[in-house]
Amino acid sequence: MRLWDGFAISMMGSVMSFAFGASAFAAQKTPKKEAQPVAVAAVSTPKANTKLVKVAMTTSMGVIKLELDPEKAPLTVKNFVSYVNAGQYTKTIFHRVINGFMIQCGGFDEKMNEKATRASVKNEASNGLKNERGTIAMARTSDPNSATAQFFVNLIDNRFLDYTPENPGYAVFGKVVSGMDVVDAIAQVKTGQFGMFSDVPVKPVIIENVKIEKS
Repeated sequence: MRLWDGFAISMMGSVMSFAFGASAFAAQKTPKKEAQPVAVAAVSTPKANTKLVKVAMTTSMGVIKLELDPEKAPLTVKNFVSYVNAGQYTKTIFHRVINGFMIQCGGFDEKMNEKATRASVKNEASNGLKNERGTIAMARTSDPNSATAQFFVNLIDNRFLDYTPENPGYAVFGKVVSGMDVVDAIAQVKTGQFGMFSDVPVKPVIIENVKIEKS
């Protein structure tokens, strides 16, 4: 089942754990002649750039500011940023709005024409981030690794969308840090049917542009 590149899930019910490994070493017999300590130069492992990515999304109902987490969701953030830089989201709409659940966008223009996308991105839902109110996550089909450009903002704690060993989950990659009032206002708009699509705002809520902010 394909729900317009959205969720092939039920909103009713649903079902991260992590494990530590322990290391040990074996005691050795003390040699007759005590070994002298040898100085070992410390080797530092270069760290990936994990600086939070700040995004400003200007909509027809106000500005929503996001923070993306490249440490927890490197592939997803890279994918999203590449779409932003390509202008993918300009003049797209919030095409699926379900008050008390989520608002979804990034895939259709004002006339409900679907935008072309690149290859899908690997599902990073097991990264420890949860589908809590104000977080943003990738939309996908029933195929866990089918997410492309569409994403959604959680209006409530939708923990049934989280990864578990039995459930591949929906990858959270950031959160709203400003403009949650705008998100809540979008959630309140009147929706209806548009062809085969349901929960479509009667008056389009347009994403005017999305920009990466300089930090």
